[in-house]
Amino acid sequence: MQRVLVTGTNRGLGLEFVRQLLARGDRVIATCRHPGKALALTELAAAHPGHLHVLPLDLASERSIAEAAREAAALTNALDMLINNAGMLVSGERFGAIAHKSLTDSFAANVAGPVLLTQALAPLLEKGKHPRVLNLSTRLASIAGTTSFGTPSYSMSKAALNMATRQLATALTPHEIIVFCASPGWVKTDMGGANAPVTPHDSVAGLIKVLDAATQADAGCFVDYKGVEIAW
Repeated sequence: MQRVLVTGTNRGLGLEFVRQLLARGDRVIATCRHPGKALALTELAAAHPGHLHVLPLDLASERSIAEAAREAAALTNALDMLINNAGMLVSGERFGAIAHKSLTDSFAANVAGPVLLTQALAPLLEKGKHPRVLNLSTRLASIAGTTSFGTPSYSMSKAALNMATRQLATALTPHEIIVFCASPGWVKTDMGGANAPVTPHDSVAGLIKVLDAATQADAGCFVDYKGVEIAW
């Protein structure tokens, strides 16, 4: 039984993480911006009494991050895994019409939020068993793999998250906390679209296997949901 906090759990990959972690007996703290509207989480909490707690969290708000960290500390004395899944993608961006707000909101949600949340939860992770932090990235963040213009706010902010992962790994490895980033693949979710080839179940099952197998040698790495390294 592991103690896990997952962000962005009202739908998609975050919700699938919660389902699969609960199914194997883990205790989960699930966060989302509006828990009252997260009906699927409410149903899961009823089906798994005592194993799922749902907390409000807006990653664009320092106050919300601090409050979520305080509430998490009241629910558990340690965390074994933090899954920074929440993020945003601005669709339809075109060069010449990129909005300032799209960039700033993307960097707030995809970079600043995960960094500040990891920092706030580090004391709980230090007390965990084999503690790990997974930052959900994307192949679109690979600088080496970029050959065309597209989703600039998302791609650039996720590339910054990759650097943040390396920074966090450097800071937290001395405390035996493993931090790495992974691409879930092109997944059939609201963000990925109906044509995506990977199901949420398969993506999350793979990512959980990668998390379970992670060692200190994986700190600061960038891999896919099958554990294969991705070029920076």
